[in-house]
Order: sequence, then C-alpha cells, then structure tokens
Amino acid sequence: MPEKETLERAQEDAREGKSPSTQAGEFVREEIHHVREGKHGASSTKQAIAIGLSKARRAGVKLQPPRKGTTSARTRQQASRDSRRAKSSRKPSPKRSAATSSALKREGHQAASKKGLASQARSAAQRRSASARHASAMKAVQTKSRQGRVEAAQKAGRTRRAA
Repeated sequence: MPEKETLERAQEDAREGKSPSTQAGEFVREEIHHVREGKHGASSTKQAIAIGLSKARRAGVKLQPPRKGTTSARTRQQASRDSRRAKSSRKPSPKRSAATSSALKREGHQAASKKGLASQARSAAQRRSASARHASAMKAVQTKSRQGRVEAAQKAGRTRRAA
C-alpha cells in the first residue's frame, strides 16, 4: 500500500495536469526510498522501478502498459492487470503478500544506490534515439528560468572538461 504522502503528491500532479508518468514517478521515488532505508531490497534498479510503476497503476494512475517489442507479453499482461486492479476493491491475499515481502527482504539494497540509478538512467537514455533525447532536453529547457539555464550550461561545461 502506498504511503498517504505519496498518494497526495501524485494527486497534486494530476490536478496540475502533469503526465501519468510524472504522477507514477512519485511511487517510484517512494519505492527507491524503501529500498534505501532497508524496508526491503530489490534484485535490480529495474525491479525497484517496476514495483513503483505497479503501485502507481493499482492506485489509479492511468499509465499505459509498455509497448509491444520493448518488454515481454507477460509484463504487458501484468501491467494491464494492475490497471484493472485499481477499479476493483478486492483485498490482497495476506499469504501471497507476506511471501512477496519476505522474498524482497532477502534481496540486496544496491539497486537504490546512486551508482545503480545512474547506470540505469544511462542505459535507458542510450535505448532512445538522439532526436528523442534532444526533444526532451528542449522541453526541459522551456521550464527553466534564465538563471537555471546559466547554471545548466556551466555544469555541462564542467562535465565536458572532466570527461
């Protein structure tokens, strides 16, 4: 069950007209925090993100299932099942819930490390085309103030020098 604070933040994003992926980001953020604080583990960063997205769908965020070709049929089916679960009021099975929790507790916590998240972000970016990355960067620039753009340019310069 997502925390009350997470649900409120996601609902605020929805009221502000933000995209479903932004709303779902709140649940992913919560999941990363859970792994970091030792509530449970995750076998990989991808798994921690997937758990967060699943929680978002079950909480009623209108996230599309992943596109065909990007993931397995089983993952797509599970995603649509999670979306349907948002509409039902069925209580989760305590036995199954306990089994899942204990399995996650046996996993490590490296999935939520800065290094793990950074490598996941890099590999996800590499799978996108250069034009797609450019388009999202241009969209991000529109939300920045003049000072924000100056700071971003300075950081980019430092990064280029370091590499």
